[in-house]
Amino acid sequence: MFTGIITDIGVITELEQQGDLRARIQTSYDTAGIDMGASIASNGCCLTVVALGDDWYDVQISAESLDKTNIGDWKVGSRLNLERALKVGDELGGHIVSGHVDGVAEIIAMQDEGDSTRVTLRAPEEFAKFIAPKGSVALNGTSLTVNEVDGCDFGINFIPHTKEVTIWGDAKVGDRINLEIDTVARYVARLGDYNAL
Repeated sequence: MFTGIITDIGVITELEQQGDLRARIQTSYDTAGIDMGASIASNGCCLTVVALGDDWYDVQISAESLDKTNIGDWKVGSRLNLERALKVGDELGGHIVSGHVDGVAEIIAMQDEGDSTRVTLRAPEEFAKFIAPKGSVALNGTSLTVNEVDGCDFGINFIPHTKEVTIWGDAKVGDRINLEIDTVARYVARLGDYNAL
């Protein structure tokens, strides 16, 4: 489990196809405190650590993860939002995030509003019903509040701090973004489907 509060920006230094895709991610985390098999959310994808170095860790990425996420867009030099898994007693500053990406949204518009940036994204149609004004979504692993919704399109506002401490300062129209819908929204919709039976 994660909170969607980004704690580091990693950089991909190696990508290698070995049956599954293997990625090496440089980090400022103290890797001596990371266990083999630990989960680290990398752009919102919960990935398992399979090797460690002084300032890097490796993850192995399955075909399923490549199919459901924007990992196929990663290249050497790509920057990633990173978050380590929650520990008992950690502050829950964002919302409950599983690291299980539902699909990929696309940035379709960006506009500066004062020091902030308004970003409009288009969600896959099957997930749009789970996105509500003032609800939460995780985008590339970042816990964010939805401003408005219009069909499959929804708006997010990025304050300067968010743009500085995440990769959102690099965002541009056309970017494909990992989308995880809110867990509560998923179960409320499932209960509604069940009650309709």
